[in-house]
Amino acid sequence: MRDYTTRGGIEVDPALADFIETEVLAGLGRDADAFWSGFADLLARFAPRNRELLERRDELQAAIDDWHTERAGKPHDAVAYRAFLEEIGYLVPEPADFTIGTDNVDPEIATMAGPQLVVPVLNARFLLNAANARWGSLYDALYGTDALDAPPPRPGGYDQDRGAAVVAEARRFLDEALPLKAGSWADISGEDYGELADEGQFVGTTPGGLLFRNNGLHIEILFDREHPVGRADGAGICDIKLEAALTTIADLEDSIAAVDADDKLLAYSNWLGVIRGNLEDSFEKNGQHQTRRLADDRHYTDRDGESRTLNGRSLMFVRNVGHLMTNPAMRWDGADIPEGIMDAVVTGAIGALDVAGKTRFGNSRHGSIYIVKPKMHGPDECALTDELFDAVEDLLDLPRHTMKVGVMDEERRTSANLAACIHAVRNRIVFINTGFLDRTGDEIHTSMRAGPMMRKGEMKNAAWLKAYEARNVGIGLAHGLSGRAQIGKGMWAAPDLMGKMMIEKIGHLRAGANTAWVPSPTAATLHAIHYHRENVFTIQQSLPDAGKLDELLTIPLADGTNWSEEEIREELDNNCQGLLGYVVRWIDQGVGCSKVPDIDDVGLMEDRATLRISSQHIANWLLHGVVNERQVMDSLRRMAGRVDDQNAGDPGYEPLLENPDGPAFSAAKDLIFKGVEQPSGYTEPLLHSWRREKKAQSAR
Repeated sequence: MRDYTTRGGIEVDPALADFIETEVLAGLGRDADAFWSGFADLLARFAPRNRELLERRDELQAAIDDWHTERAGKPHDAVAYRAFLEEIGYLVPEPADFTIGTDNVDPEIATMAGPQLVVPVLNARFLLNAANARWGSLYDALYGTDALDAPPPRPGGYDQDRGAAVVAEARRFLDEALPLKAGSWADISGEDYGELADEGQFVGTTPGGLLFRNNGLHIEILFDREHPVGRADGAGICDIKLEAALTTIADLEDSIAAVDADDKLLAYSNWLGVIRGNLEDSFEKNGQHQTRRLADDRHYTDRDGESRTLNGRSLMFVRNVGHLMTNPAMRWDGADIPEGIMDAVVTGAIGALDVAGKTRFGNSRHGSIYIVKPKMHGPDECALTDELFDAVEDLLDLPRHTMKVGVMDEERRTSANLAACIHAVRNRIVFINTGFLDRTGDEIHTSMRAGPMMRKGEMKNAAWLKAYEARNVGIGLAHGLSGRAQIGKGMWAAPDLMGKMMIEKIGHLRAGANTAWVPSPTAATLHAIHYHRENVFTIQQSLPDAGKLDELLTIPLADGTNWSEEEIREELDNNCQGLLGYVVRWIDQGVGCSKVPDIDDVGLMEDRATLRISSQHIANWLLHGVVNERQVMDSLRRMAGRVDDQNAGDPGYEPLLENPDGPAFSAAKDLIFKGVEQPSGYTEPLLHSWRREKKAQSAR
């Protein structure tokens, strides 16, 4: 039984209570007793409403389940289906025309377009790397990845031939982004490059070179003839730095395994370190001790000789958890606290330090706190978040709408009512985005009883998904997000396939997204090239109207497809391998996001969303008799062996086949065989339960 201390009627883990009081409230100069009393009042108002909205989810799902069950074996009637969804309140009336009223938004969000990173907040080194990814070396990004169409570097030190190919590709980029009036950047012999076709692109000089701007993003060309690269370069250029990850989301949700007070304390501590500016991480690399810190701002002299400063770090969001989960870090009214409410209060209080100017660098230059809120189902849940943020602002004496919100469009009821969801948070919204994995998981769960779903790979070409992606952008633009908020697209999951990313991910810009997720700082640097090639804000002005609601409501059924035994086995193996590869790290090691090899040994940056789609897909095929329990177990056992082989080099790895009754394998089975009954198909309840069991076993 965990010991608690009581604050204002709230039972709080003692270490967490001390952290909040000494590290956060003391820095704000706030009275601790008043804070805890206000927090308790807030819980009394919002915890019951949170619970009621979760019950509403269950009611709607039960009604949809019954509707499909009653019509089993009959052709799907799309007209009757939509009328039914309207009747039960799943679909709500569209709001009258409106434009969002969000103000005090930093330019990285409102008026600039560029890459976005998402980073697990529990890993301090990754968090620092992401925060520092505002600027990246184009030379390094090209040299070390397959984005450069040239032979890979030879082992044994710097490869001159590879380096020459990097320089040539970088010069082609400069010709494209910063065209000269005459000639090519490949022909210049020093810092005198002649004249730009557009002299307005020249910004000024830096301590090591020249600063330019294209499509709102900066490019720094560095000169140093003493540098090994600059010495061999005709112009003395030793590197080109690109402004890359304009924004980063420090994630408390899908990319971390945070199940108790210890985990939450580390998460909040790291978030505080980033906001306060003093986060550090020390480690050994190549036999040398290194300490990583947040990057300083960058200084330059403008065209008029005035000294100027550019932000050296990514603008930080924090992603709270959704409405579903509770956490034993605090207890209220005899139960674990709703974790989303706790996150709003604690991360809001940490953000208030930035608003008060009590930080080393400052995150928001406009006095805002940026919070992404995931997994909201429909406008009522968005309204709850809006009112909760009002209450937190009042608790912390913050001006109204200081706490901005990002709405993740990853649940079907939100997609179908997106305009009403935006309307519910219209004065604080700064972000909407789409995500294939979670959104598909919810698509499957919502229509679980309608029939067997098409294979996962076919989902990417399904009518509902195309409508979903188009509607998200179209509805966002229709209500004034352009120039005030981000419209984002999802993650490029394969960090080792940068060449393919450079071909495909530019499509996100052409679809109207002014930000998109990338898996690493290197990927952010490369993806920044896309924003030099395309002006997203110009594209947004000529996009077609949003996709049709009827297309969005199309259920991705297999429609009587007769799969062969080989196709069924292939689909099962693909789902089981991905599920096991992620679960074993989550349960046994507490790793919520890592590069997990897929069934073809391609490393994919996976977070919890991958479990939702895989487990729900298998659960759906089980429910409709496409597969049986024996087939699933056979696949799980075979894929456990595959995952064990893929992780053989990890000294901390515990083989699945050696412990088939252990927490990791048990969690994987539960996710599938109990998948139909999980709320909205979410994986968190089962994962948290089995992770706590694993931690308890390790402590014995």
